[in-house]
Amino acid sequence: MGSNLFLYYKERTPGIAPDVLVVRGVAKRERRTFKLWEEGHAPFFVLEATSESTKVKDQNKNKTIYAAIGVEEYFLYDPLGEYLKPRLQGFRLTAQGYQLIPRRTDGSLASTTTGLLLRPEGARLRLVDAATGVPLLWNEEREAARKAAEERTQAAEERADREAAARQAAEDLAEKETAARRAAEERARALEAELARLRNEHG
Repeated sequence: MGSNLFLYYKERTPGIAPDVLVVRGVAKRERRTFKLWEEGHAPFFVLEATSESTKVKDQNKNKTIYAAIGVEEYFLYDPLGEYLKPRLQGFRLTAQGYQLIPRRTDGSLASTTTGLLLRPEGARLRLVDAATGVPLLWNEEREAARKAAEERTQAAEERADREAAARQAAEDLAEKETAARRAAEERARALEAELARLRNEHG
């Protein structure tokens, strides 16, 4: 998966820069450019964040290029709702070219190539695992979840420490009480012995 990566689909031809592209069968490494003739695999999924200023290119030239190189699914998302109605649209490549992907009842679009549902949330796009219905977290949500998990772990450790300290204190108290009882029993036995001795002396 790559973002804002220049895609060169033909040698000595200007490239295009899809906002998000997903490719199978290529090495996972950092790239500044993606040259189709070197990689040997075309993207199967492309997402463009489109706008009033890029709509002609996104809906015509780039769409034609993506179809020609075999991009199976092409999505357009107009985050500001400047021109695209509805502002999320998807196309699936068929023998007749790109065909509009039907919208689900909740307004989301299904990507069969990725197993994801795409759904606008505010000005952003939410990705949802189609199989489980679990949304993929945005970066700040992942960070918040990580911090919350750390806080829960810290709280659990502190609670365990308090419980361990309370158990130790209870054990210490029990030991002191046992020692005090034994000392009292020893004093009582010593007193009984002394009384018995005195009785014998005056008997």
